[in-house]
Amino acid sequence: MKAAFQASLLALDEELGIGPLGDTVRRTHLDHGAWIDLRPGWLTGADTLFERLAEHVPWRAERRRMYDRVVDVPRLLKFYDEDEPLPDPVLADARRALDGHYGSELGEPFRTAGLCFYRDGRDSVAWHGDTIGRGSTEDTMVAIVSVGSPRALVLRPRGGGGSVRYELGHGDLIVMGGSCQRTWEHAIPKTSRPSGPRISIQFRPRGVR
Repeated sequence: MKAAFQASLLALDEELGIGPLGDTVRRTHLDHGAWIDLRPGWLTGADTLFERLAEHVPWRAERRRMYDRVVDVPRLLKFYDEDEPLPDPVLADARRALDGHYGSELGEPFRTAGLCFYRDGRDSVAWHGDTIGRGSTEDTMVAIVSVGSPRALVLRPRGGGGSVRYELGHGDLIVMGGSCQRTWEHAIPKTSRPSGPRISIQFRPRGVR
């Protein structure tokens, strides 16, 4: 699937690969035992990866029941379960690097990868936490790599309170950890501003969706 995408001028000559983690990661502690790690530009040559994934991933559209009707899910999706080959070798490299950095803190490896294709500003995901499975009762981590045009990821405490906002794209990494999935919610809101396509890759441990 082809998408109208304007590559970053800074990334045109970059080789596709992953950068270091370590002390390049910046952690922000939120309320209720939640935290966020941010590593801007972790994936070099990220625009190349965007184009590969947009073209070669077998994206699918979904429909879901919403109250009394069935509606289109406003994004394209592909889920890679445990032991299912990932669509590009650099994603396997990224998962290994995340395991190396977070393994002792998380206590287990990242197992699955969920991909979402936001084609333009009309595509979105509503407020939610990844609470299907163990995320509803246990601390866990969800690591998200964003490629393509930047879009806002917004987080807010469950039950109300001030929100935080991150513009993610072009190889940025964000990790939501601690109690984040059950005490906070996150969303990719729609936007009326011109917005190019973005793909997010969400790495999760076993039993977290």
